[in-house]
Amino acid sequence: MSNNILFSKIVGSNEKHLLILHGLFGQLDNWGTLGNRFAENFTVHLLDARNHGRSFHSAEMSHELMAEDLLNYIEAQKIDSVDLIGHSLGGKAAMYFALEHPTKLKHLLVADIAPKAYAPHHLEIIKALKNLDFSQIERRSDADDQLKALIKNAAVRQFLLKSLNRKKNGIYELRFNLDALSKNYNELIGHNLPDKKFEGETLFLGGKNSSYIEKGDEILIHRYFPRAEIKQIQQAGHWLHAEKPDEFYEISMNFFKP
Repeated sequence: MSNNILFSKIVGSNEKHLLILHGLFGQLDNWGTLGNRFAENFTVHLLDARNHGRSFHSAEMSHELMAEDLLNYIEAQKIDSVDLIGHSLGGKAAMYFALEHPTKLKHLLVADIAPKAYAPHHLEIIKALKNLDFSQIERRSDADDQLKALIKNAAVRQFLLKSLNRKKNGIYELRFNLDALSKNYNELIGHNLPDKKFEGETLFLGGKNSSYIEKGDEILIHRYFPRAEIKQIQQAGHWLHAEKPDEFYEISMNFFKP
């Protein structure tokens, strides 16, 4: 396969295929537990987005290119059509894919993101990551100590440190391409969907404690996705799939109707 095909972990064996794409600074392992549950009804493809995890690095990064990556992956796997879950940045890519390639998609589930631009809100994270001194990191806790100065939330630090990887020479690195992500950050939080509609079945599933999908976003959502349902998971924030996996699974399976 081409080096520009997304890295994946495939679990389950079923004629129905489900693709799952994580968010910014994430990786496919974020969805491992739920992926195994979905594999009872699907062949599940857990994907690393470009510039994340074990997928290829590129100086270029946009929702359009990420949607193209999904198409290239589906064609490389020789799959006719899929169900698709995209979380956060992965949700933006999934929306773009649905609008450009509707015949490839059966169901679209967008997790905690809306079709709109967002104010910059990862700048402290990017700064903290850029300040990491890998020569002073001998174990994961050393990296955590360095990040504490700018990132007070322990859960956010632990999420980021899942992408910390020890190279063969013993030196640590981040699996994601921080240079490309920071350079293209304004593009990634922006709004640049094509002026089209996806008429297929769509679910926008948000966390009640998250501010990513707000009142008023329904108008925008239905502009692009006229059949979209909009639901929330109580007592869940932005990482709703990790915080409330049982509820996320149940709502998803009712939507997919396998």
